[in-house]
Formats: sequence, C-alpha cells, structure tokens
Amino acid sequence: MKRVIIGLSGGVDSSVAAYLLKQQGYEVIGLFMKNWHDDSVTISNECPWLDDSNDAMLVAEKLGIPFQTVDLSEQYKERIVDYMFNEYEKGRTPNPDVLCNREIKFDVFMKIALDLGADYVATGHYCRKGVIKKDGKELYQLLAGADNNKDQSYFLCQLSQEQLAKSLFPIGELTKPEVREIANKLDLVTAEKKDSQGLCFIGKVKLPDFLQQQLKPKEGVIVEVSKEQSIFNEEVPDFNSEEEKLKYLSRKIEYSFDKGKVVGKHQGAHYFTKGQRKGLAVGGTIEPLFVIDTDVRDNIIYAGQGKEHPGLLKKALFVNNKELHWIREDLALNVDETLHVMARIRYRQALEKAKLYKVDSGLYVEFENFQSAITEGQFVAWYLDDELVGSGVIS
Repeated sequence: MKRVIIGLSGGVDSSVAAYLLKQQGYEVIGLFMKNWHDDSVTISNECPWLDDSNDAMLVAEKLGIPFQTVDLSEQYKERIVDYMFNEYEKGRTPNPDVLCNREIKFDVFMKIALDLGADYVATGHYCRKGVIKKDGKELYQLLAGADNNKDQSYFLCQLSQEQLAKSLFPIGELTKPEVREIANKLDLVTAEKKDSQGLCFIGKVKLPDFLQQQLKPKEGVIVEVSKEQSIFNEEVPDFNSEEEKLKYLSRKIEYSFDKGKVVGKHQGAHYFTKGQRKGLAVGGTIEPLFVIDTDVRDNIIYAGQGKEHPGLLKKALFVNNKELHWIREDLALNVDETLHVMARIRYRQALEKAKLYKVDSGLYVEFENFQSAITEGQFVAWYLDDELVGSGVIS
C-alpha cells in the first residue's frame, strides 16, 4: 500500500483531497505546516494558524487518518521572508505563493514526508499531473486544473520533474462547487470555510501591513506623468535584428522627476507595486491614478491616469538565464529558437498568445497584445495547450 503525506492546511481543498486519496486506497497521513509564528506581527490578537491547525486536526480525526504538525518557520523565514524583503528593497515585487510552493511545500516539506516513508506528497491544488513516455523515459506534465475558474497551475510553475514525480493533486479534476459538495456530504468542519486570502504564511495578515511592520516608512513624493509626455512618443528606431527589437520592446522606461508634476506624498515606494491603484490617496484627477513605476532608490512613485496609460502597457518582457525554468526540460529552447505559446504574467489572468525567443543571456517573451503592468520580480508562465511547460522571473 502506497503511503501519501498530504499537507492539511485547514482549508476545504486539502480536506477533500485527503478524503479522495483514502478512497483511492492510499495510506494517508495529514501534516500541518506551521510556517510563521512571530507574534510581533500578528496584528490582531487572534492566532490564525492555531484555528487552521485545529480545523486540520478535526478533519484528520473525521477521516480517521494520523495527523501531526511540523514547524517549518525557520526555513520559512530564511527562504521566503528574507527573500521577499530583499526583493522589495530592490524595488521588485516577489510572488510569495509561487515561492512557498517551490521552496517549502515541495522541497522542505517534501523531504520531511519522504523521510517519513511517503511515496508521494499531495496538496489541495487545482491542477493535474500527466505522465508521457518520450525516448523510453517517463516525463511528468503539470496540467491546468479542470475548473477554469480555479486553475492553480501558475502557483506551481517553478516545480521540477523530481518534485512532480512525487506529487499528487487529488482535486485537479473537480470544480470548487464539487469540492464543497463533497465536504458538506462528509460534514467536514471546513466545508463552508472561506478561501484563504492574504499570504500563505501570515494567515489573516495582508501583505502591506506585514511589510509596514518590517520595512521602515519613509516619506516621498508621487509624481504624475502625463501620457502626452515625449518619452512615450519617441520615434521607434530601425532594428538590425529580432533581438534588438525585443530589447527595445521590453526596455524599462526611465522616468525622472522633471518628466511630471508632484501630486501627492507616500510613506515608502517599496510598499507599492506597478499597476496598483489603491492607496495612492490622490484625488481630483479625471481618470484614476495608477502606479506606473516605483523608484526605491530615490523613493519616488511615478503614476499615470487611466488603465490605458502608455506607462502601464508593454508587449515584451525578458527573463535572464539564471531565473529561467523549464518544467519540461526536453522542450527547453536553444539560442535563436522560438516557440509559440500561451502565457500569463499573473495568477487568474486569461492566457494570452505569445512567442518565446531564446538569446544568449536569457529568453524574451513577446505578446501579441499589450500587457498591463508587467512587474519585475513576478513570474511569467507559458503553456502549450493546457500544459504549463516553463516559467521565469520577469527581470
């Protein structure tokens, strides 16, 4: 009998996943990951992880499976929290959920599970795993979840063949309503529980609040840049190569203080991210203001009016080799090769037509349509049909 260790988070998805594994005849053990317990940052006096671990324990009891809690907070701090602050201080916007899967759930947690004699690790993600044979070898595929509305393959875009080989995603073929229905029938305490928002480690704390406690506020100005500004209306140069063109399309526009007018103040450029609309607290503009860039060195936020502002729209982005990842290593491109794919630059964005172009130093992703707020530090992921084949950090 194969042994599966499932990460029970205290949510409805992992609860139902555990039940399905049991139905399929696996020996199932539930493990709750405690990732964060620095009491100085739980803003309210409630302790979310306690509630969650309690719910996870009740579910395990109901399903008749062994349960224990593992404390991963040290690794968490090192691999996720410190990395995040580092990124924010560089003016990039990291994606903690993608990292949490790559570094914690499918690495630290997986090692613990395998040490406990598990054959597989399972999670409550809405995605599916496929297996194909190629040149006599088994290759694993990361496929989108059957529920289009809840597909979470993007969050797993950094997994490797080794990690996928040992992973199971029991609810990947179900939709969220079906999952809730199963939980209701079983009368699980998590059946009606809301989906967790907020960071995967700080329970109910929202990211800006968390950052505010860790990164010191410092006042700076908000500079509004008009879409009529000459930097948006330069003549496009002639290109001698495809690479030159892509370099131009993916370039970062350099804003400076004299390109706009001061319209307000903020408490720290590192709290803001490109495309953000809330929190600027500047009124009196015809269209709402969006962040078009943040300069953490000089602590300036550049903003523009309306979601069609040229400072928000770009057709191409670049991923450098160090941050380029192929789940399907057999499909990795060689220099000068191209590949037509569907891609997204954030979770829940509809897939967009794009072309990959491999160069010496990395990979360009050129979209057919303009993309809004391509953000450094976030992940771009690309698909062939419903298979996520690779991803990278936007540089």
